Amino acid sequence: MPSIERVSVIGAGAMGAFYASKLFDMDKECVTVIADGERYDRLTEKGLIINKKHYLIPIVRPEDTGPPSHLIIVAVKHHHLPQAIKDMKHVVDENSIIISVMNGITSEEQIGAVYGMDKVLYAVALGIDALRQGNSVTYTTQGRLLFGEAKNPVVTERVKRVQSLFDRAGIIYETPEDMIRILWLKFMINVGINQVSAVLRAPYGVFQTSQEATAIMEEAMREVVTIAKATNVHLSEEDIQQWYSVLSTLAPQGKTSMLQDVEAKRKTEVEMFAGKVTELGKTYDIPTPANQILLRMLKVIEQQYGD
Repeated sequence: MPSIERVSVIGAGAMGAFYASKLFDMDKECVTVIADGERYDRLTEKGLIINKKHYLIPIVRPEDTGPPSHLIIVAVKHHHLPQAIKDMKHVVDENSIIISVMNGITSEEQIGAVYGMDKVLYAVALGIDALRQGNSVTYTTQGRLLFGEAKNPVVTERVKRVQSLFDRAGIIYETPEDMIRILWLKFMINVGINQVSAVLRAPYGVFQTSQEATAIMEEAMREVVTIAKATNVHLSEEDIQQWYSVLSTLAPQGKTSMLQDVEAKRKTEVEMFAGKVTELGKTYDIPTPANQILLRMLKVIEQQYGD
């Protein structure tokens, strides 16, 4: 199969902007960003600023026709995924690979239901502390992208193609043997720190110093651990404790994506986090009081946005 020479990024928030900039630095001709409407106009006119460097990455509309992409990186919010799936239609062909760097545990299946799971790789971004304000993104650590097939006892050819691209672009990655466990691990982390940080309006530094904040975070995370075990996914108390080794590396002033959403009065992904946990809790008859409270609190916060 051909090497990856054409990449489309859909979603130009903190995550999408970061990966697009790394690929653009490698080869200005290899990457485009798919956007429509006001986003197309804004990105075309202003570009992106990543760590104070200005990028004019080519922007294309969903309806534009051209050669299909070898790799599509999906980096939108949960509630924008159905539209993103439609918007990538013209860049997908039989040789395309699609990876989602979104939060949650369902985006791969949603994409695969339309384009086929044979085109989808699982992916999780861990440890990146990107902060977006308008068209500007700053980060102090890129963390690492964990990606691969659902199971990786051996590395498949399509995973090798993406690894080769990331090597060239300087994107730090790993290919774990069990990506489904990693997907749930990131879900557990997000259910904890993303939601609690948004409710407390607290940057990472608060969770590096406050036992009260981490106690709330851990209660929400333990509910995910219990549900994961019921679905035959191996998570444990040790995974919660190991998260602190990542948390300690993040910039104290850095903020989770959900806290950034609340501060900007944007719709959050609470339905994908606490909403999904409470839904699964009912399915498996597992109590989820921490996430039920977080769900209600974040809905109240969203209701205060007004127009």
